[in-house]
Amino acid sequence: MTDMPGHILLTGGAGFIGSHTYVALCEAGHEVTILDNFQNAQRDVPARLSRLTGRDTPVLDIDISDAAAVRAAFRAHDFDAVVHFAALKSVPDSEANPVEYYRINCSGLVNITHAMRETGVNAMVFSSSAAVYGAARHMPLTEDTPTAPTSTYGATKLFGEDFLARIARAHPDFRTGILRYFNPVGAHGSGLIGEDPSQVPGNLVPVIARVARGEIAQLTIFGDDYPTPDGTCIRDYIHVLDLAQGHVLSLDALLNRGESHLVNLGTGRGSSVLEVLGAYGDVLGRELPHRIVGRRPGDPPVSYAETARARDVLGFEARYGLREMCASNWAFFNR
Repeated sequence: MTDMPGHILLTGGAGFIGSHTYVALCEAGHEVTILDNFQNAQRDVPARLSRLTGRDTPVLDIDISDAAAVRAAFRAHDFDAVVHFAALKSVPDSEANPVEYYRINCSGLVNITHAMRETGVNAMVFSSSAAVYGAARHMPLTEDTPTAPTSTYGATKLFGEDFLARIARAHPDFRTGILRYFNPVGAHGSGLIGEDPSQVPGNLVPVIARVARGEIAQLTIFGDDYPTPDGTCIRDYIHVLDLAQGHVLSLDALLNRGESHLVNLGTGRGSSVLEVLGAYGDVLGRELPHRIVGRRPGDPPVSYAETARARDVLGFEARYGLREMCASNWAFFNR
């Protein structure tokens, strides 16, 4: 139980990370309302969340780019804090559609924070990304590593961080928890919620799951000539349940201790694309087909986190490994 539970607005709360965080926040004693337009989430997620929590799931079906609707929602409810997930998140899609990414990820954040300021809501946990670091040369990535995003998606997340920092400087009562996620994988142990985008997935593990189910003939791996042990990109994969717990801890720091923070949320370990494919195959007991094609624009070769600050500031530590991530993902997809 959180020391001081509050009424939390969870934007994008029907999505992959948002839905798991909804459950974790409810378990911590918070009242939670989801704001989502279901652009990249399944419509039945709130019903599944009700089964998990044993209570109704309040949902505001609103697009964050609709400033008037966002402001009306804040005026109609008494929120204590916002956990802001709602955003577009595909690296290749962001290169093809930069205007849409800035419209949703940047203007949408402005709409949310404008409504917060109008109604006296002064705490936000912001969903950022390791994409803000770009193609950094030195690993692990610390929170002090220079930011130089190589993708439009990463640039919109860095915009969000800078924007919130400027609000906090102008208004010292405004507190922010900036969480730079690495690569979330896995699913809730119930099998009721997991990574199930309504659009074509761009993340590695949901694509592997579709290969495992025979929906896709083979996994396409973008590049095997990177300066890594097996030539494929290395990422820090973190179980979504660990990530959800990180949001609970971040919110606790904001509401109960008044402490703003910026931290990485990862495991501190990197796994290559071929290693993840192999781990998933181990769970299934069979190899999964793949093909190698050319590199994809915007993909840095290696990215994994230094996690000391999250441990020191929030008491955060990842509990799950890669095999558990793959096994829970498959249990969700194969439910």
